Amino acid sequence: MISIFTAGGVALLIAGFGTPILLRFLVKWRIGQHVREDGPEAHAAKQGTPTMGGIAMLGGMLGGYVLAHVGTNVGFTKAGWLVVLAVLATGLVGAADDWIKVSRRRSLGLTKRAKAGLQLGVAIAFGLGALYWAGINRDISFTRFDFPSLVLPAALYVVWCVLVIVGGSNAVNLTDGLDGLAAGASAFAFSCLTIIGYWQYRNYPIYHLANAIDLALVAVALCGACVGFLWWNAAPARIIMGDTGSLAIGTGLSCLGLSMNLSLLIPIIGGLFVLVTLSVVIQVVSFRFFHTRVFRMAPLQHHFELLGWPETTVTVRFWIFSGLCTALGLGLFYADYLSVRPHQ
Repeated sequence: MISIFTAGGVALLIAGFGTPILLRFLVKWRIGQHVREDGPEAHAAKQGTPTMGGIAMLGGMLGGYVLAHVGTNVGFTKAGWLVVLAVLATGLVGAADDWIKVSRRRSLGLTKRAKAGLQLGVAIAFGLGALYWAGINRDISFTRFDFPSLVLPAALYVVWCVLVIVGGSNAVNLTDGLDGLAAGASAFAFSCLTIIGYWQYRNYPIYHLANAIDLALVAVALCGACVGFLWWNAAPARIIMGDTGSLAIGTGLSCLGLSMNLSLLIPIIGGLFVLVTLSVVIQVVSFRFFHTRVFRMAPLQHHFELLGWPETTVTVRFWIFSGLCTALGLGLFYADYLSVRPHQ
C-alpha cells in the first residue's frame, strides 16, 4: 500500500512541479500550439499556447513508478516495464508529431501513414513482448483470465494487441480537444485500474496475476501524472499536453487492460473515449455515404460547443460521464468477484 501512495504522490509532484519548469522552456523557445483552421472559432484564442506538455506527464509516470520500488518489498516485473516502455515509445511518436507541427507552423504533424506505422510498430512490439518476454496471458478477457476464457493463438493475440492499443491511443487523442478534458477523464480511468490491480493482488487465487501490484503502480503513477498536469491544463489552459501526452495516455490505458486481463472491460472504464471515437466514425460514415452530418462538428465535444455550451461546461459534464463509466466498470468487476468468491 505504501508503494501505491508513493507512486501516485511522486508522479503528481513531478508532473505538478515539473510542468511550470517545462512551460518556461516552451515559452522561451516559442513552442506553441497551432490550432486547426476548421475548428470552433472560440479556439482561435488558443493559438500559440505552449504544447508538448505530455513530456512532464511521462516524466511523472516514470519517476513515480521507479521510486515506488525503492525501500519496499515490491519488485519490478517484466509486465510493468513492458507497459512503461510502450507508453514512453508512443509518447516519442506523439512528440515527433507535435514537433513537426511547431517547427513547420501548421496544425498537421506526421503524415497519417507515418503516424499509423509508428503506432503499429509499438503495438506489435508490445504484443510480441507480452508473448515471449513478459509472459502475459493470451486471453480476450473481461474481468479475469478465465472469463470468458477465450485464448488466442499467438498471431491473433498480436493482432488483438494492435487493435486495442492503436484504437485506445487514438481515442484519447481525439478526446484531447478541450482544456483539461483528456487529463481529467484519464485520471478517473487510471484510478479505477489502480483499485482493480490492488484487488487482483490481494485475491491471487481468483485472478492468478502475479504482477498485479506492479501494474497497479504503473496505473497510479499515470493517474498522479494526469492530476499533476491537470493543475496547469485546467481551463484556461496554460499548457497543452499535445499528442505527446494523449497518445501515451491512451497506450497506457490499453496496455494495462491487456496486461491485467481486462481488455473487454477497458471500453467501459474508458467509455468517454469510446463515445468520442464513435462520434467521429458516425460523422465520417454519414457524410461519405449519405452526404449529411449527424453532428455539427466531430469529435463530439466540439458539437456541444457549437450548440452554445461553454467549454468548461462541456469539460465538467464529460468528466461526470467519465466518472460514471469508471464507477460502472469498477462495479462490474466487483460483481464478478462476488459471483466467483463463494466457489473459492
